[in-house]
Amino acid sequence: MNKRENVISNLDPVILGIYVLLMAMGLANIYSASYDADHPNFFDQSTEHGKQALWIGISIVLGAAVMLIRGQFLRDYSYAIYAGVMVLLALVLLVGKVVNGQKGWFEFGSFSIQPSEFAKFATALALSRYLSGLKALADNKSRLVSALIIAGPAALILLQPDTGTALVGLAFILVLYREGLSGNILLLGILAAVLGILSLLTKDSSMDLPFTEVVLTGKYFLITMLALVLLGCAWIVRRMVVRRERRRYFRLIAFTFIASVAIIGSVDYAFENVLQDHQRDRILDMLGQKEDPRGVGYNVEQSKIAIGSGGLTGKGYLEGTHTKYKYVPKQSTDFIFCTVGEEWGFLGSVVLIAVFATLILRIILISDRQRSLHQDLIVTVSRASSSCTWPSTLA
Repeated sequence: MNKRENVISNLDPVILGIYVLLMAMGLANIYSASYDADHPNFFDQSTEHGKQALWIGISIVLGAAVMLIRGQFLRDYSYAIYAGVMVLLALVLLVGKVVNGQKGWFEFGSFSIQPSEFAKFATALALSRYLSGLKALADNKSRLVSALIIAGPAALILLQPDTGTALVGLAFILVLYREGLSGNILLLGILAAVLGILSLLTKDSSMDLPFTEVVLTGKYFLITMLALVLLGCAWIVRRMVVRRERRRYFRLIAFTFIASVAIIGSVDYAFENVLQDHQRDRILDMLGQKEDPRGVGYNVEQSKIAIGSGGLTGKGYLEGTHTKYKYVPKQSTDFIFCTVGEEWGFLGSVVLIAVFATLILRIILISDRQRSLHQDLIVTVSRASSSCTWPSTLA
């Protein structure tokens, strides 16, 4: 084995300092959110902050171990790690523990493991390994294989069902544009999302109306407007594009119309039969179609009150009333930012966001300096996936 370079000399002091700072800030906020006067010890393992402190220690040890592993090892075993995680994702559906309606945990006594978290870096490794062997995503085969690498874990996670974690897979798609994927696909994806939202907003607006009025409301109105816009595009193509190039544009316009009609027509079915009740309620609440401040909208409403009550400078550490009296459920995990906003105020919240932004920008800078395409892609893909989740130092 060749002599390795000094690991310490390869550490980036800026990233290391920011990482330690975020861990300290995260632990301090979890301590405040779960504070119990009967268990004031910072490292009490019966408390959430005590367990978080333990996991921070374990993560530091694991991080140091990963730094000692050669990059070539990760490249050689990328597919094996990916396959192993896929097996775990399938196995958890059979023997996993149900937590909050999701069958996504392995339980070993008081210790639990969520394999969907391992799926993030396993997908990053496998996708990086595959992309590093290509010059660009220049053919349908490479695009299909890349899509399958991303979709495999996402599909198994959806079966748990854990829609939030599965949606992280969408971030991996952004990496493909760096490798040559056409921007038209992103444009079509944005169009599909817009049409889906508009379909939900007009979900029941065409009920119990005469036919002469139906075409002016709801989904029929969307389809009519879409047809007019695309006809306008076809007219422009006919006037501005040379004859031999028109057919390609006309095919694209026809495909866009057919796909859009399919999306508009299928939204209701997917909304009613694929999503769970709480997911439907959250979407309707977000779109303003359902107001339930004491039910599905309670968490969001209380979180807004908590953050807003912090004002400019906050109420002070351990002095947040919403935090202290547990008005916001899951405030030490999903809604931990409520504690930041209430106790640190607007200024503290801005500082925290600025620290995260600095970390992300520093990682981008370092990834662009990588000499190995595989290592560069690992950093890029991992950055894309982690940017869609609240970092573990505060979660």
